[in-house]
Amino acid sequence: MGFGFLVTFAVAAAVSAIGFRKFVWFISLGYGFSVAAIGAALLVMGAAGASVTAGGPTGGLTPVTAALCVLLVVYGCRLGGFLLARERRSASYRDAMRREIKDGSGVPVPAKIATWLSCALLYACETSPVLFRLTNANGFDGATGSASDDWAAWTGLAVMIVGIALESVADHTKSAFKKDHPRRFCDVGVYRLVRCPNYLGEVLTWTGVFVSGWTAARGFWQWVAMAVGWLVITWIMFGGARRLEIRQTRNYGDDPDYRNYAAHTPILIPFAPLYSVAKLKWLVG
Repeated sequence: MGFGFLVTFAVAAAVSAIGFRKFVWFISLGYGFSVAAIGAALLVMGAAGASVTAGGPTGGLTPVTAALCVLLVVYGCRLGGFLLARERRSASYRDAMRREIKDGSGVPVPAKIATWLSCALLYACETSPVLFRLTNANGFDGATGSASDDWAAWTGLAVMIVGIALESVADHTKSAFKKDHPRRFCDVGVYRLVRCPNYLGEVLTWTGVFVSGWTAARGFWQWVAMAVGWLVITWIMFGGARRLEIRQTRNYGDDPDYRNYAAHTPILIPFAPLYSVAKLKWLVG
C-alpha cells in the first residue's frame, strides 16, 4: 500500500489523539475530523503531484478524485461539527453517552493506545479507495498520472453524495423535531423510510467510497484495506442501530404508537423486512 497509506494513517492518528482527553472522542470527534483531515491531505498530495508509490511521481487530481477528496472534507467537517454542537447543547445526549460508552477514567493506558491506533487504522482503510484512485499507476490518464474517471469513480461519487445528503437531512430533521417534541420518538420525514436514516446515510457514504476504488485498487493488500474499511464501518452502523433500538424500546416501549412504528418501519435497510436487530448480540456500535 506504500507511503500514501502511511500518510493517511499518520494524519488520522494525529487528529484522533484527542480521544486521550475524552475517550469517546476516539470514535466521535476524532472520527469526523480525521476523515476531513485525510481528505485535505489527499488534496494536497494530488495537487502537488506527490510521489506516493515506489514508481515515482504518480499523484494527480482528476475532476472526480478532486470531488471525492472534497467530499471527505465536507463529510468529516459536517459530522464532527454536528457531534461537537450536540455534545455541548444536549444534556440528554451527554447522559446517554456516559451510560453507554466508557468515559475512559478506568481504561488502562495500553488499552487507550490500542483503541487510538485501531481507530486511526480504520479511518485510513475507510478512505483508502480514494487514495488508491489518486495514486495507482494502472488504468492511468497519462496526462495526470492518476486513475481515469471511469464508471466506478462516477458511481461511487454519486452514491457518496446521496449518503452525505441523507445523513445531513436525518440529523437536521431529528434535531428540529426534538426541540418541539423532546419526549417523543422521531417518525417524520426520512424517519418514515427507516428508523435509522442517519446510519443508512453513513453506510451509503462509505459504500460510495468503496465502489469508487473498484477499478483503481491493485493487489491483494489494497483490496483487503478497502474491504476491511467498508465491512467494519457497516458492522458498526448496524451495531449503532441495535443500540438505538434497545434504548428506544426502553424509553418508548409502552407507547402503542412507537410499537406500531417499529413494527412497520425497517430498522436500517429501506423496503427490507428487517425490523429488529436487538437480539443480534454480535453487533456492536
